[in-house]
Amino acid sequence: MKIFVTDKYTVMTAALVTALIIAAVPLSRLAVETASSDRELPIYSVDRPDSMISVTFDCAWGAEDADAIIAALAEHNCRATFFVLGTWAEKYPDVIKKLGDAGHEIAGHSYDHTYYTQLSPEEIAADMDKCDAAIGQVPGRAADLFRVPAGDYNDSVINAVQSSGRHCIQWDADSLDYRDLTPAQMEERIMSKVQKGSILLFHMGTKNTAAALPDILTRLEKEGYTFCPVGELIYRDGYTIDHTGRQFAMK
Repeated sequence: MKIFVTDKYTVMTAALVTALIIAAVPLSRLAVETASSDRELPIYSVDRPDSMISVTFDCAWGAEDADAIIAALAEHNCRATFFVLGTWAEKYPDVIKKLGDAGHEIAGHSYDHTYYTQLSPEEIAADMDKCDAAIGQVPGRAADLFRVPAGDYNDSVINAVQSSGRHCIQWDADSLDYRDLTPAQMEERIMSKVQKGSILLFHMGTKNTAAALPDILTRLEKEGYTFCPVGELIYRDGYTIDHTGRQFAMK
C-alpha cells in the first residue's frame, strides 16, 4: 500500500513516528543486554594484578594417566585443582590420596554427573553433599569450591550452589582434550585464550592430555604466567562478577 503525504503537518508527524521507531530498536536491544547481564554466573576467570592462572582437571572417567599428569605438574611447580565426581573418588581413592599428597586442591563435581538443571535446589544440595562424603577429608580438600557437571547451569543452579556456601567455578580456556585433540591442537587452543586470571580446563583419563601438558606448561611459563590452585586465585568476598563471568575485587 502506498501512502501519499499532502501537507507539512502530515510530513512532520510521519517523521516523528519514524524517529521513534528507529530510536526504539537500540533501546530494546539495550534492555535485552541488561537483562542478560543480570543472570547468575559462576566464576570463569579472575581479574588480578599479577599473572597467576589456575590449571584445573575434571575427573569423571579413568585415572590411567594420573601419575604422568602429577609428574608433569610437579616438574613445573604447578599446583592444580581437581574437580572430582563422587563415584570417581570411590573408585580411585589411591589417586585422591596421591593428588592431595602432591599438594593439589580437590573439589567436588557432583556425585555421578547428573545434569543439575534437571534437579531441584534441594536435590542439588543433597547431591553436592553426597559428593563431599565420597571424597572425604583428604589433604588439599577445598570444600567451598564446586564445578557443575558439563558446565550446565541456570540461575536456580547457581543460587543452589552459592546458598550452600560454595563458589561455583567454570573456565575461560578449554583444551577440548576430551575430543581427542592432538597435543599441538590443545596447546594452540589454550594459548589463544589464556589471560591473567584464567582458569584452564583439562580432564583426567583422556587420550592426549598427559602428553600435551609438559609443552603447554612450558609455554605458559615462557609467557610469564605462574600457577596456583583456584582456591588461591579467586576472591571469596568483596567482589563482583561481570557479564563474562570475570570476577573483580570491589574497590
